[in-house]
Amino acid sequence: MGHTESVPFMAEASTMGAEGNIQVLSEEGDFLLVDKPLDWTSFDVVARVRGAYKRNGQPRKVGHCGTLDPKATGLLILATGRKTKAISSLEVLDKTYDGVIRLGARTVSHDTESPEYDLRDTGHLTEREILVAAASMVGIRMQQPPMHSAVWHNGKRLYELARQGQEVSERKSRQIEIIRFDITGISLPDVRFEIRVSKGAYIRVIAHELGELLGVGGYLRSLRRTAIGDYLLHDAMGVQEIVDEISRTAASIEG
Repeated sequence: MGHTESVPFMAEASTMGAEGNIQVLSEEGDFLLVDKPLDWTSFDVVARVRGAYKRNGQPRKVGHCGTLDPKATGLLILATGRKTKAISSLEVLDKTYDGVIRLGARTVSHDTESPEYDLRDTGHLTEREILVAAASMVGIRMQQPPMHSAVWHNGKRLYELARQGQEVSERKSRQIEIIRFDITGISLPDVRFEIRVSKGAYIRVIAHELGELLGVGGYLRSLRRTAIGDYLLHDAMGVQEIVDEISRTAASIEG
């Protein structure tokens, strides 16, 4: 599983209107780059934007191109109208993130959604040990989805079963690729990183696995998605900005 090439229509995602505003009501649909807030689900964003279209008399399909966990922020791409047919083409693109891994503790969800346990000292860890451990994870590997994930199992999401206290041990592993895993700052017990991965990779699991490699445990303290293929967070807008733009554009059409 190598690097995924950018698809021909990618430039359309940031197409601007005549007044410098993003296009939100193109006849053929649009790709909207959204900066997802903390503690919102990806569906929360979709529902908010879909509702804005409906309230402004412009109902249309809205879908997202790659889920972000509630505890993650950053780039989420929405597709509207006929562009929803291209969602699968965007989902296969590599993803880039930056974030913080907390070493010396574990959580059941591998992130901050559940409380810490098994706290351990990290004072003995050296910079070289951490760098070597991260570098050893680069490449193609098999990864088992975490219980706190949206993967389906017998008609239910794994996270639904996890919240009921159930554990599904036979979760099917999938092949992923860690293309780049750079440690950008160390202030123990926290380690800051930048990572680029293939479709389907769970950064929470990578954080957990780094902690296991170092023998002290670890979990994902924060995560921000900065790119999907060639789409950049730098070009994204807040949810409310997009909602306002839908209202403004719809009003100009009616006027």
